[in-house]
Amino acid sequence: MNSVEMFYCPIDALMSLIGGKYKPIILYNLLNGVHRYSELQRLVPRATPKVLTQQLRELERDGLISRTVYPVVPPKTEYAITDYGLTLKPIREAMHLWGRTYMGDRILSDTQHEED
Repeated sequence: MNSVEMFYCPIDALMSLIGGKYKPIILYNLLNGVHRYSELQRLVPRATPKVLTQQLRELERDGLISRTVYPVVPPKTEYAITDYGLTLKPIREAMHLWGRTYMGDRILSDTQHEED
């Protein structure tokens, strides 16, 4: 029998889904559009392939992103945000604004993530 995980507060619940060194960055990029695995590697350069794969699997397991594998050679895998994942957009925007406002002088380049 599966037990339902319980949380101590709303932040605890949220962090159970997006907590992880690279999950917020992965979600940030997927909220801007569909990406292939190799694109995500470039967008999250500090993540090792093992950790990136693990975090993508966890996000998929939790229903925040979807993974589509195309039967071509070489294999093509695309990741996209789900409707459930889209509910995180206001959080992403708040984090983006905070980072730009209070740490903008320490951001190397935000041009690849510019919003329309």
